[in-house]
Amino acid sequence: MHIALLGYGKMGKMIERIAVERGHEVVLTVDENNRSTVTGEQLRQADVAIEFSAPAVAVDNYKWCFENGVPVVSGTTGWLERWEEVVEDCRQRNGGFFYASNFSIGVNIFFQLNKYLAKLMNGFDNYKVFIEETHHIHKLDAPSGTAITIAEEILNNHGGYTSWQLEHGSEMPQGVLPVTAKRIGEVPGIHSVLYKSEVDEIEIRHAAFSREGFAMGAVLAAEFLKGKNGVFSMEDMLKLENA
Repeated sequence: MHIALLGYGKMGKMIERIAVERGHEVVLTVDENNRSTVTGEQLRQADVAIEFSAPAVAVDNYKWCFENGVPVVSGTTGWLERWEEVVEDCRQRNGGFFYASNFSIGVNIFFQLNKYLAKLMNGFDNYKVFIEETHHIHKLDAPSGTAITIAEEILNNHGGYTSWQLEHGSEMPQGVLPVTAKRIGEVPGIHSVLYKSEVDEIEIRHAAFSREGFAMGAVLAAEFLKGKNGVFSMEDMLKLENA
């Protein structure tokens, strides 16, 4: 399979290594230094693009792929306010789009645990819910896309909360789910959900030891997406929904 890498930082280089190990060929790498000179013809050499760039350029990258008939896998976060625009553009151009806030297999199992726990705890008003995420100091967006996914699934499955909000030290209004974001050193990613009452607490937690699990998941997603049209997620690939 021929792969184009849109974003060639630490994650892009790790994806390249894993892709080559799995027998694929990286035919194009694009970053801020050469994006203005790369042509659609060059992009069309690829069977699939894998996009890990920055929130400011992600949507333009997706549309560039759709225009050139190249399915795109993306893990860039911080742009989801334009989700409907991207999905509509993908469908109008009969493109292929695979998006995940986190490509780790373990995190996607964690997502399912989070949904199930939220359903179990619904109605136990004496337990307050808290989300915390910790990442490396280079991560630009806060909270992380993974933390937003966790929060939205709690809102969908727990009647005690109607919105989430990034925590800044002040007490949250009733019905608002607090999300704490920390940026420390080179931490790849830690996410936890805490249900706390006056007498005990219940916590689920996922800690990544390196970025390699994210990179492997992105390559697996590219293998899944090749030749497909439509919008896909990790649940489609892993068939975790209702597992």
